[in-house]
Amino acid sequence: MIINSEVTELLASAGIAFDVVEIPLSEDKKPIRNLEELLSEKGLDPTSVVRSVVFRGGSKQFYLLAVAGGARAEHLEERKLRMAEYDEVPEVTGYVVGAVPPVALPAGLKTLVDVSVTTYKTVVIGSGVLGYALALKGSDLLKLLENVEQGSFVKE
Repeated sequence: MIINSEVTELLASAGIAFDVVEIPLSEDKKPIRNLEELLSEKGLDPTSVVRSVVFRGGSKQFYLLAVAGGARAEHLEERKLRMAEYDEVPEVTGYVVGAVPPVALPAGLKTLVDVSVTTYKTVVIGSGVLGYALALKGSDLLKLLENVEQGSFVKE
């Protein structure tokens, strides 16, 4: 299966191999809720999904935190953080909720990568296209994120 997005173009230009994972959408065009089951059926670790969570700080700065597993953000430098509103996410990232990747993002968006991302041989990321995700080597994703601040930003 082939999809075209800024994310797939970035991966291809970097020579990074990836597999497209189709994620069926519900009738209201939202990704299915049993993603873990779908990934398990495809031989992928459900906890290897790298979620791209967008926050807005009190300074009006937006942050994208790339985090794997089920942990929640805890140790971000700005104290007055809130989750970005649904309609703020596409304005800030260029992608709809459910398809936001941790790469191929606007320059003004401060991106943080939690150490949880480093623990998986294969990771699953947003493709930039709703209904599809991309599976790639975790080490390849980290190469793309090498100039991004990395640290321990979540609480298990």
